[in-house]
Amino acid sequence: MSRTSGQVHVIGAGLLGTSIGLTLSNLGVDVSLEDISPQVQKLAIDFGAGRSQTAEDKVSLVVVCVPPDVTAATVISALNRFPKAIVTDVASVKSSVLEAIQSSDAETSRYVGSHPMAGREKGGALSGRPDLFVGRPWVIAVEKNTDAQAAELIEKLALDLGASPIRMSAQEHDRAVALVSHAPQVISSLLAARLVDGLDADLALSGQGLRDTTRIAASDPKLWLQILSANAESLEPVLTEFSNDLNKVIHALKEINSNGSLSVLAKALESGNQGIARIPGKHGSRNTSYATLVVMIDDKPGELARLLNEIGNAGLNIEDLKLDHATGAQVGLVEISVLPSIESALVELLQTNGWKLAG
Repeated sequence: MSRTSGQVHVIGAGLLGTSIGLTLSNLGVDVSLEDISPQVQKLAIDFGAGRSQTAEDKVSLVVVCVPPDVTAATVISALNRFPKAIVTDVASVKSSVLEAIQSSDAETSRYVGSHPMAGREKGGALSGRPDLFVGRPWVIAVEKNTDAQAAELIEKLALDLGASPIRMSAQEHDRAVALVSHAPQVISSLLAARLVDGLDADLALSGQGLRDTTRIAASDPKLWLQILSANAESLEPVLTEFSNDLNKVIHALKEINSNGSLSVLAKALESGNQGIARIPGKHGSRNTSYATLVVMIDDKPGELARLLNEIGNAGLNIEDLKLDHATGAQVGLVEISVLPSIESALVELLQTNGWKLAG
């Protein structure tokens, strides 16, 4: 049963707006959609994310899902258009939006900023999916003067969407996403840019490591230009520290035979180990050690599903999964992570059923 009561009006029928509409509609919530593009709006409606707005609508919650550079103006307009509704937005930068709204003549007590830490490399209504927010953090930007009931309503929305609500201030949010989202985007894009002039023969050697580190470089440049510029104050110090670390590594490589150069490289690599260990894993846990197996499967329809079904039918739980393809061969490499306590049982199952283990 949905925790979100009343009618929800979604402004902006892109990836996030459509995904929100799909999930709430599946829960039986009355969702109306609005987009500056009639074609995009119709597409999202046809996709099942909601319905068209009518003059008889009694909106209780408005969710603004538009680009960052027009978020504040859209929120202000929504506060004026829907005088009895709570208004939130999903923009990835919160401080600048909050400041613009507070400086307007709108009734700011009905506004609560929020941000789901979820997305995909490709946007648009067709990329929308009802499970987009499942298990993902959803920041609720709570300030000293935030109305408690309004914040609770947004918290219920996040829970309905399968997300994990986290309360923090707009400033705390912007500092956090500069480190865990915005800096990775810049670094990934710069790394991927090195590939533009790469030789085809060199790129043919690309493996999963390169794909992992450049995946988000496929994101929409126009959207990210808005995000980075809006959070420049928080992002610049993070990238400056990264630049300092990179310069130390570059200097060590130039002077590789000098005393201390190897220790600089070792420290950089060890710091990376320490940092990766701090990233929350499954269910937010940390420092959980998993056993990893790589299974070779034929690159043909149904093989991956067959593998996963056999593991599931045996009552063995997969903690994580990655899929890669062997270069120059019609073979898929499935990297499966499980708790060490069931590793031997999984190995026995796979070998008994004829699966090939790599390594």
